[in-house]
Amino acid sequence: MSPKPLHLNAFLMNTGHHEASWRLPESDPLSSTKIGHYANLAQIAERGKLDSVFFADSPSLWGDIGRRPSGSLEPTVVLAALAAVTEHIGLIATASTTYNEPYNLARRFASIDHLSGGRAGWNIVTTATLDAARNFNLDALPTHAARYERAEEFLRVAKRLWDSWDDSAILGDKETGLWGDQRLVYPAEHAGEHFQVAGALNVPRSPQGHPLLVQAGSSESGRAFAAAHAEAVFTAQQTLEEAQAFYADLKRRAAAFGRDPGQVLVLPGIVPVLGDTEAEARELEAELDRLIVAEYARDNLAGLLGVAPEELDLDAELPANLRPESEIEGMKSRYTLVVELARRERLTVRQLIGRLGGGRGHRTFSGTPEQVADAIVDWADNGAADGFNIMPAVMPSGLEAFVDKVVPILQERGRFRTEYTGTTLREHYGLPRPENPRRREALETAVRGVLAHSR
Repeated sequence: MSPKPLHLNAFLMNTGHHEASWRLPESDPLSSTKIGHYANLAQIAERGKLDSVFFADSPSLWGDIGRRPSGSLEPTVVLAALAAVTEHIGLIATASTTYNEPYNLARRFASIDHLSGGRAGWNIVTTATLDAARNFNLDALPTHAARYERAEEFLRVAKRLWDSWDDSAILGDKETGLWGDQRLVYPAEHAGEHFQVAGALNVPRSPQGHPLLVQAGSSESGRAFAAAHAEAVFTAQQTLEEAQAFYADLKRRAAAFGRDPGQVLVLPGIVPVLGDTEAEARELEAELDRLIVAEYARDNLAGLLGVAPEELDLDAELPANLRPESEIEGMKSRYTLVVELARRERLTVRQLIGRLGGGRGHRTFSGTPEQVADAIVDWADNGAADGFNIMPAVMPSGLEAFVDKVVPILQERGRFRTEYTGTTLREHYGLPRPENPRRREALETAVRGVLAHSR
């Protein structure tokens, strides 16, 4: 039996995922607001035949701007620009269900899907920071449960909006003067706890039907949401055993929802630090870690843990009295990952900051291209991943090194495409285009009306 093909997404972040990457001589510390920088990264990823590129986002300023390049362009705007300078690669952006409305967001992603010829994806988040809440007329962060309840209804409405035009609604019949068939436009007609949405979307059904649905939460609520809805799942796992447990749990949950587990793709994050020799890779990693400003990093860690910075002694282990995950309303799964990593390896705060500096809890791997390829294949072949969310420590050089040196090894082993064979993001991931249930609903409603009238 042929080994399963891998799926690779490039997670793009200004100068790179290592928080000190901007301090390297090669880096442009102003790149975060330059569309040419992101166009170059997307084109590099497309040269490597990667499935997609991805942008994270939060509707608030994240942390102290003294620590690393801060501030970011609105990602769906960036996707629209990248659609014009790429041909094949998928384009995924993060958008919050807590601080958006379904109509606006469904319209935005449908528009990007049209502009790109079917390459749009939505990373669905509920946004777990108080700063974001205070930017949207709230004094407190909505509870974890409340955010996921809103997300469930938000996605139901978004799907009804994407399906509010039948695929055959547009006729374009110049001879008769009939542009479209109004009978094949289906108003959302949604009235729920969080949203009231009456009309149809003002964008026709897009090439993919729905954008690819991505999710990145690993808490109990996040896993349940992913199992019910997500088609690709970005996750942070530190060890093979943890990744295997997450993978098996998510596939089991998807099956329990009546879904095909093979259509829920799990992509752990990996931060590859590459060198032509292992020593060269280690040297780059050490150089980056030396450039971390410990005081800024400690303040950021304190925010994640919900403690005052002065409670964290740089040369001591984490305090013993940290709260359990059940009391955390913010980023539950990331909180647990960080605390368990520190406890398991008995790291001091300074050591933990070094481990988190490369990928904020994602697995960092330093080595040669062959070693990185081996690590990727090992997890994929041992029930831990369907592919990977590639998070280069430094960009563009780290992405170029992965594309030019690791991808060819995976291609030689028959584990990754040598050419794109599809045109849409769903085709890259081997996923079907969703059928539109609204025509059937409309026909059933019409039949019931006829029967009621005939009585």
